[in-house]
Amino acid sequence: MNSIQFNDAETRRQQRNLTNSQKLNNYKMKEGVIVNSLIKDGEDSYMSKTPLNLNDTCDTMIISDSVKLPEQLNQNLTNPERSLLPISALCVGVMGLFAGVSWFVKRNAKITNEILKEKWITSFTRNISINEESVQAIVQMVQNPNIKTIRAGLGVLTLTATAFMGKTFFDGFKDVWVKKREADIQKNLQEQLIAVETQSFSGKIQIIRNALSEKTKMFSNYISPSEPKEQPFGMFKSSKDLSFGSNKEKKSDKNALKYFTLGIATVASIIGLSHYSMKNLRAGNNETIKFVEKTKKDLEVIAKSAKNDKFVKEYLENMLQFINASRYDVEKIVNMTSWKKKDKESFINYVVKRINTSTVKVNPNIGGDGTQKPSFSSFVDDYRAFFYNFLIEPDNKQFQQLFFGTTALAGVSYGGKLIGDAIKEVQVKKINAQTELDLQRRLVSTELRNFKAKKDAAVKPLIDEFYRQVDEGKPKEQLKTIAENILFEIKNGPPFVYS
Repeated sequence: MNSIQFNDAETRRQQRNLTNSQKLNNYKMKEGVIVNSLIKDGEDSYMSKTPLNLNDTCDTMIISDSVKLPEQLNQNLTNPERSLLPISALCVGVMGLFAGVSWFVKRNAKITNEILKEKWITSFTRNISINEESVQAIVQMVQNPNIKTIRAGLGVLTLTATAFMGKTFFDGFKDVWVKKREADIQKNLQEQLIAVETQSFSGKIQIIRNALSEKTKMFSNYISPSEPKEQPFGMFKSSKDLSFGSNKEKKSDKNALKYFTLGIATVASIIGLSHYSMKNLRAGNNETIKFVEKTKKDLEVIAKSAKNDKFVKEYLENMLQFINASRYDVEKIVNMTSWKKKDKESFINYVVKRINTSTVKVNPNIGGDGTQKPSFSSFVDDYRAFFYNFLIEPDNKQFQQLFFGTTALAGVSYGGKLIGDAIKEVQVKKINAQTELDLQRRLVSTELRNFKAKKDAAVKPLIDEFYRQVDEGKPKEQLKTIAENILFEIKNGPPFVYS
């Protein structure tokens, strides 16, 4: 059954768009049609006739005297033993790789024993970085259990569970919504494919009826008492004359204009939004410049009354680095202090050097001291980190604002992504369905030409046999029998057409 089910382009199209139950019913219906056509009809038309001799049988069955087997029958034979070579090579290659690794380990152990300890690679501390806020909260509760850490930890875990359940709900809602839209799209596609399949089916029936009509006229010329008036001709007209569906692909000017207009509007929107973004960036840069100038004036006021102590120097150093001050600004501000000239020069050189330094050494609390023992650190990029800080210190309004801002940003970002993905999936499914429909419409003429070519290939040898029998001078009664069987073959023979 499988060889018959999937040789027909119409069948393949149907199977691609049917559910499993529909496919099963489709198989059973076609199986019944094939059995009825090949077994029951065959018994009525062939087996009920009692052949008088082998010559009559040859005429009835349209059997030629000698038919060679196709040359391709014994070609392209593969040697099954060769298929084992890749498996064997894979096994040997993998074991060879492990052997090479073991040799490397042995060689490394030998070389290590021969190298002086002073040349060995320096040992390093294994840093355990905690990047998940819920894990960090648990570590804090274990490492320093108190009211604050326990309260903050439980709050973070509760928020984590709430966010997870909310994400699960909205993900499920999105999947259900997309599935419903997909069902509507498939229903519309199935209804639109009815016309396409009907056009293909009716075209095949029309091809068969055309062949029966033409061949009946041709056979009548040889079987009737008068001499044949027509020369043998092909089974069908040129494929260019097929009238089943349109073979020309018409270009849609309206669609092209719509796409062009959409492209222009998109480009214009991108340019407009880019201009707006650059305008906002320039405005932000101007505000930053105003802030830097204001900070410089504040530092000048502080410098005029600054004392030569550690706290003032640290404040000036941090603020000058914060605004990324130039050497001119540093000298101008520091020279306003009442410090000694030597202290001023030393501080200016130190601050300028700190501002111009690109990298700094890692903090030992983070990178460790090189001891081969684990160290813990936490680098968190998570909105829940701000919630944890807010629970630890509820009086800090900045922690509160950071939590609200980052949580809102995370929610809006995820919601926007979810909505965008859902709309994108539905639109892609709509476009894919329309593309499938357009493809099936375009394939109708191709399928009909394919059907015609196969029908021609199945009947042409029988027609040639009929002409040979005519040339041998067979009686018209026998020619009539042959012609009837050829017409029967044209109507019921391969390729099959299912009702």
